[in-house]
Amino acid sequence: MQNYNILDISLAEGGRRRMDWAEREMPVLTSLAKRFKKEKPFDGIRMACCMHVTTETANLLRVMQLGGADIVITASNPLSTQDDVAAALVSQYEIPVFAIKGEDDVTYYKNLHAAIAHKPQITMDDGADLVSTIHKEYRELLPTIIGGTEETTTGVIRLRAMAMDGMLEFPVMAVNDAMTKHFFDNRYGTGQSTIDGIIRATNILLAGKTFVVAGYGWCGRGLAMRARGMGSNVVVTEIDPVVALEAVMDGFRVMPMAEAAKVGDVFVTVTGDINVVDQHHFEVMKNGAIIANSGHFNCEINIPALEKLAKDKSLVRPFVETYHLEDGRLINILGEGRLINLAAAEGHPASVMDMSFANQALAAEYMLKNAGKLENKVYNVPEAIDREIARLKLEAMGVKLDVLTPEQVKYLGSWQEGT
Repeated sequence: MQNYNILDISLAEGGRRRMDWAEREMPVLTSLAKRFKKEKPFDGIRMACCMHVTTETANLLRVMQLGGADIVITASNPLSTQDDVAAALVSQYEIPVFAIKGEDDVTYYKNLHAAIAHKPQITMDDGADLVSTIHKEYRELLPTIIGGTEETTTGVIRLRAMAMDGMLEFPVMAVNDAMTKHFFDNRYGTGQSTIDGIIRATNILLAGKTFVVAGYGWCGRGLAMRARGMGSNVVVTEIDPVVALEAVMDGFRVMPMAEAAKVGDVFVTVTGDINVVDQHHFEVMKNGAIIANSGHFNCEINIPALEKLAKDKSLVRPFVETYHLEDGRLINILGEGRLINLAAAEGHPASVMDMSFANQALAAEYMLKNAGKLENKVYNVPEAIDREIARLKLEAMGVKLDVLTPEQVKYLGSWQEGT
């Protein structure tokens, strides 16, 4: 394979313009770019990224490149690549890209292996495909890998499972779990971009429809909030009693998926688990039900089971497949059950990815500074990094904070004064 595999390099100029537009909404990353360009913290370090190839990710790669990194990228999902951005990275910035929107599974893994051939010393992952493939098929590279970072909930779950089984052989930073990531990216980013993807794919009116959110984690919270804002009647399904109680207190109806399947018009999974919408759910759904996924992998909807129930299917709009069931009902799957916010739309807005990718950049720098000192386990992003990102974001937004007076500091550190 040549040193890149993209759709069409002639798309580069359009991709560069969109990258520049996104950069305007990424002031924290821009501030890091200035420091990295001066200090070169990654000088000579080989990095491989398995992430969504979007305008925001491209700006992260530019920052890492300014910091001296020798970096390549492959897609973390077959439908999440923006082909014009991939072209811009190759043509304008000489960053090798192995990603084509709509690539089949064979091409997806061929591209993944091409990125691993870069022999990375630091990995950046979104879903842990890069790390797991290295551990399974490229074990000779493990001694040279300093550490990695992981962007999403699904990937952190997989990596913690690896660590628990004693299989993780280099340290990884759980960027997803940083407060300035999941509080904002998962809640506001996923909430808005998922609705965006559904509307772009279907052009339906959400007002008045029963909108079922499977999972009330940070992504589910944001999605439920945005769906309600669009006028939907929101139902939440959950397995955790405390989280379910929170959803009830937030004003949502909570019920098992078996019951929600009978009343829902639109279903979206955001759990990170398998077969959340399963055969027995399809069997009781309304005619015309719409099902989408905003979790990382397309396993949350049991599409093979739906295939067995259907006599045929048809592509009625881009990213909308209608399954024709034997009893005459129609069930619609969006984006092949893959991340709908990236399959049919552009993913999270740049302003929220600004914080997520600042976490990526600073977590990678932390890994490098602490090379050889960290155990082979999953680490949380240090609180100091989280707070610095929040400070920089507020500064860019023109928001100022109060500062404790010496008297207040003394009071908070004392126990003598009471009622």
